[in-house]
Amino acid sequence: MHTTIIGIDIAKSVFQLHAEDRSGKVLWRKRLRREELEPFLAKQPPALIGMEACGSAHHWGRVLRALGHEVRLMHAKYVKAYVKRGKSDLRDAEAICEAVQRSNMRFVPIKSIEQQTARALERARDLLMKQRTQLTNATRGLLAELGIVASVGLRGFKTLVAKIDAGDSAIPDALLSALKPLVEHWRALHTSIDALEARIVAQAKSDERMRRLQTIPTVGPIIAHALVSAIGDPRRFASARDCAAWIGLTPLTNNSAEKTRIGHISRQGDHSLRRLLVLGAANLARRAKARPNPADPWLHGIIARRPFKVATVAQAAKTARIAWALLCSGGTYRATVPAV
Repeated sequence: MHTTIIGIDIAKSVFQLHAEDRSGKVLWRKRLRREELEPFLAKQPPALIGMEACGSAHHWGRVLRALGHEVRLMHAKYVKAYVKRGKSDLRDAEAICEAVQRSNMRFVPIKSIEQQTARALERARDLLMKQRTQLTNATRGLLAELGIVASVGLRGFKTLVAKIDAGDSAIPDALLSALKPLVEHWRALHTSIDALEARIVAQAKSDERMRRLQTIPTVGPIIAHALVSAIGDPRRFASARDCAAWIGLTPLTNNSAEKTRIGHISRQGDHSLRRLLVLGAANLARRAKARPNPADPWLHGIIARRPFKVATVAQAAKTARIAWALLCSGGTYRATVPAV
């Protein structure tokens, strides 16, 4: 048991520290610059350090753990309940120091550099895809003002690009000078997205866990890569439902006076991972609705009973549970054969 507990409210440049002993007596309070934090804590005896799981928290968790301290990260929402009144860096650090000592507190595992790098590839790809969509919509909108439109999708947009490259007479020269840089930027983004996607696919092929996950329906290399890099150690979840709840695919409940009300999904965890799982489930559900005979009987039944979007999220939650089971126990996905 560490005799000193330290709560750190981290930021970009200024860090507020609050230290107590096991009895709750305040030992010291410090306000340090970024470059002062590591040398100061290197001189302190091994302590229990609590921080909110926000930007750069995993980096500082690795650094302080290497100094011999025990570091625990917590969701900022769980720390908020221990803030006495108002908000300041000092009150936040004091609340973190108190929250980290709770026996029933839920902690966030510290991510490795490899895990954060894998997630960075996915986030960079998502950002570039959003920018590509923005450029596509902007180009379509500017041309639509002149009555030049094309069909939806990539094929229709390429017809507009061909007109811009050819300098179509229907497009004024002043507008062409504005559209050509947008098209060049769109092409550059397209190339960058393909390069990042190729790296992700290559990692999915080389990783044994990701290859096994791809045997699950709706799970391709992108989703398999996101599942492994986001979940990390699957055994930190007690059950498959806990994993699905962490992703945000289980409904919120409101229990009071022996009445239970089920609401919408919680949307906790990693939003990009949840979006990928829902998109994959939607694709499978559309195919099952169009061709019900070869579809999964479970999915076909829930589509018949519930609204389509509810069935899609249910399928995404089922996929997350299957993925957790495969990550924990090994093996590949085996489809359930319905009884005759």
